[in-house]
Parts: sequence; C-alpha cells; structure tokens
Amino acid sequence: MADDLSQRPIVVKKIKKVVGGAHGGAWKIAYADFVTAMMAFFLLMWLLASASDDTKAGIAEYFQTPLEVAMSGGSGSGHRSSVIEGGGRDLTRRTGQVQKGAIEEKNHLEASRTEHARAEMSRLKQLKTKIERAIEANPALRKFKRQLLLDIITDGLRIQIVDEQNRPMFSSGRAELQPYTKMILHEIGKTLNDVPNKISLAGHTDATPFPTGDTGYSNWELSADRANASRRELIAGNMDAKKVLRVVGLSSAVLFDKNDPFNPINRRISIIVMNAKAAKAITKNGGRVEVRNLGEFSKELIINPGF
Repeated sequence: MADDLSQRPIVVKKIKKVVGGAHGGAWKIAYADFVTAMMAFFLLMWLLASASDDTKAGIAEYFQTPLEVAMSGGSGSGHRSSVIEGGGRDLTRRTGQVQKGAIEEKNHLEASRTEHARAEMSRLKQLKTKIERAIEANPALRKFKRQLLLDIITDGLRIQIVDEQNRPMFSSGRAELQPYTKMILHEIGKTLNDVPNKISLAGHTDATPFPTGDTGYSNWELSADRANASRRELIAGNMDAKKVLRVVGLSSAVLFDKNDPFNPINRRISIIVMNAKAAKAITKNGGRVEVRNLGEFSKELIINPGF
C-alpha cells in the first residue's frame, strides 16, 4: 500500500487574486462617458444662453418641421446658413435671420435707379441737340443764337435766354415780352413735350434798382412777373401746362456776370428741364408759395402755378 501512495501525482493549486473583484475597469469607461455627456450638456446650455430670442425661435421651428428642409432643400426654414450662429456677427443678417431677399431687392432697386438716371440723361442730351438743330434750321431763330445758352447741369438741362445790349427780351422795367422773345419761347415749348420731365422757370434782372427801392415794386416782383410771363408763352407754344413745377423770381441775386452786376446779360430767363431727383426735391416742399433765403442779403420769390 505504501508503494501505491508514492505513485500518486502531486497537484499544486495556485489561486490568483484580482483587485476589484467582479467589476474590473468597466466603471472607468462609464465615468468617461458621463463626463463627456456633462461637457456636451454645459456647452449646449452656454450656447442657448448666448443665443438671441430669434435664433432660439429658429431652432425650435427647425426641429418642429425637420422633414420640410430635408425634402424641399435649403439651409433651414428660417433661411439661415446654420442653426446656431458662430464665427462672429454676419453683416448680412438681421436679428438672427439672413435677409438675402431684401439685399437682392435693394441692389436691384439701386441698379434700376442708376439705369433710369442714365436713360434720363441721354434723353436730356438728345433734347439739347434737337433744340440746337431747331435753332440752326429756323432762319428767324438763328440770328438769336447768341442769346440762347444751353448746358447740362446737376438738376438737368438748362436753357437760358439772355438780353443783349440792343436786343432786350422785355420792355424796359416791365414784364411785357418782345415779339421775337415770344417766338423763341414758342419754339422751345414745342420741343419740351418730347420728354416727360418737369420744368422750372427762373427770372433774373441786373442790379439796376427801381426808383422806389425794395419798399415798393422792385426787381423781385419784376423777375417773378417775367418768369411767369415766359411760362404763359411756353404754354402758348403748345407746351403741356402740367409740366411746370415751379416759377421763381431771383432778382439780381444770381448774376450771370459777377464782375459786372449791370451787364445786360444778367437780365435773363432760365428754363431748367429737371431730372427726377431735382423734381422730387421740389415736390417735398408740398408746392407751397414761399420766400426762401439764399444768402445773407438775398432771397427768392417762388410762385407755383401748378398747385
């Protein structure tokens, strides 16, 4: 029997102890997920706190109708390039919403105005050429060519009819037009109907005062009366009466020859075929009859027969 016991195998059992037992290291992964979730949560809270009310409304609208964007396309139902603003303020946005349509409409309007101004300037230049040709073609008008001055100014086309030394437009000290002045105004009146622009008339005198000075009938009244008489002759030449927007008497406040206030050329009638901008500036006043200061010692008497 002793021999049998000596022949038995010896079995050695080694027990390996594991720290942490059955849990192992799985808790570390769960804790990392928890920290990541909390960081995302606090980041979300910070973004919501810094977003405007319009942005929050856009986000809510986006999540209420997400399929609308997926099916119909676009950046979002609020027309934003992103749900949450980032990267600084976008100058094309207004309170969280891109106003692309408004910007495009504004640019289109500005381009339309520019094109309109260009077309209007072209019409005025064509009118200037037509009047010059009419003067050359009419022997009766050709001899008065030196008294007809045409130029393009900021407000439109200016037509000036000026006095010469021995050829005045009006009777001395009166608003009665000479026959040849009426003929000139009749011819000009015919051509003004070729453009839709409104016109403004201004009467000017030289600096020679009336015997009564400014206390009675003066150069102010005379210049206004002459401008109004010119308006009537333009209409007699078949010009549409509705084209007249303003009649102005300027006395000698705006001299043609500033070096010689008594030069006959200062006595003149100025007709301005106004562009849209100049006409709009006048109509803003509501068409009132007014006396307006032009400087320390000057003013203009305005008569608006069209109102």
